[in-house]
Amino acid sequence: MKGLLTQVTFSLIVRKDNATEGAMTERERLQSFVGNGSKAKNTFSVAEMQRRLDGIRKHMADASVDAALFTSYHNINYYADFIYCQFGRRYGFFVDHDNATSISAGIDGAQPWRRTFGDNLTYTDWKKDNYFHAIRQIVGAARRVGIEFDHVNIDLVNLLKSEFPGVEFVDVAAPAMRLRMIKSSEEIAHITEMARIADLGGAACVEATAVGVPEHEVALHSTATMVREIAKSWPEGELLDTWTWFQSGINTDGAHNPVTTRKIQRGDILSLNCFPMVAGYYVALERTLFAEEANDEHIRLWEFNCKVHDRGKELLVPGARCSDIAAELNEMYASENLLQYRSFGYGHSFGVLSHYYGREAGLELREDCETVLEPGMVVSMEPMITIPEGMAGSGGYREHDILVIEDKGNRNITGFPYGPEHLIVKGHATAVA
Repeated sequence: MKGLLTQVTFSLIVRKDNATEGAMTERERLQSFVGNGSKAKNTFSVAEMQRRLDGIRKHMADASVDAALFTSYHNINYYADFIYCQFGRRYGFFVDHDNATSISAGIDGAQPWRRTFGDNLTYTDWKKDNYFHAIRQIVGAARRVGIEFDHVNIDLVNLLKSEFPGVEFVDVAAPAMRLRMIKSSEEIAHITEMARIADLGGAACVEATAVGVPEHEVALHSTATMVREIAKSWPEGELLDTWTWFQSGINTDGAHNPVTTRKIQRGDILSLNCFPMVAGYYVALERTLFAEEANDEHIRLWEFNCKVHDRGKELLVPGARCSDIAAELNEMYASENLLQYRSFGYGHSFGVLSHYYGREAGLELREDCETVLEPGMVVSMEPMITIPEGMAGSGGYREHDILVIEDKGNRNITGFPYGPEHLIVKGHATAVA
């Protein structure tokens, strides 16, 4: 593959149509944008990116896999430091034992080449199978190729089998996920800085919160604050996907409910959810708040959820089993007759994931997850209960911290306060211009 795309910028890679002697060349199927600008500064060091490729190649060698074709946002980003913009087109990152090449659509120009840790091959839209034509240029003698069984759909599997009839396709998603679950020191430093920025987003939410202010105005203020801080910390990075969900009243019943134009009312239960995104990495800050005041039942439920949150953080230590942590916290809720109001698992792994891609499903604090915590894992603690509308204390209560599992315990990288002492917000309607 090396040297395949060393042509003049914007050159077209053309092959002859040999159906008839002297026939005109067919429409161009591949393009080269190599050299259009300079390679971007990678998010992580060369040593870190090579560590990742070495890890997946070791699995490939152990499993007799000749090459891997990654197609998901999370794995392409993890191994190539490139986040694609799909818009109905196919992307890939092809890794064999010697080379690594991103496969991108021509609509993106040279951006994929500039961002990819490795080579790049660009295909055009001018023939519908050009994506597979691109793969043919680099597949070589590979006869056993890993693909992501949890990402590819039936159409793509059938097309791959049709285009490459001599190739056996095997799963590489599960081992890739296991490799991503243990974070390097560079990843932990990256996530820690993002958590600091999430705390700033939370402070911006509180600053903008007041009776009469719409949810979307609070969210906009928080998101803008985080994006500007990301730009300071990563001046050569791409600014994309950072967002805030700010919910009030009935809208707090779900953790992922979108922002609306509902205006904050006195006594409302509120939820702030700040999500700075940097180079495909996700962190979160989530907190319960109240506007101006909270009644006795609201305070009781809120304080108990904070108590579950505190105990949960104590349980995040090496050797603890995810299912055991969930079981103990379930008992706490059950003791107060609240277990039936629990909304979802107690936490999950952090790293390359987002609200529209990725998840390290093997590391979640749920009853059905038997994974044992290890140093280098980064996990949230985020208990939530939802009390239905019409009941005393109705609304959704959720606290969320991010913890790094270390040799002798954990390190909490979330610094934003929580609980009634801190987050009954006494704002003014002029807080947002």
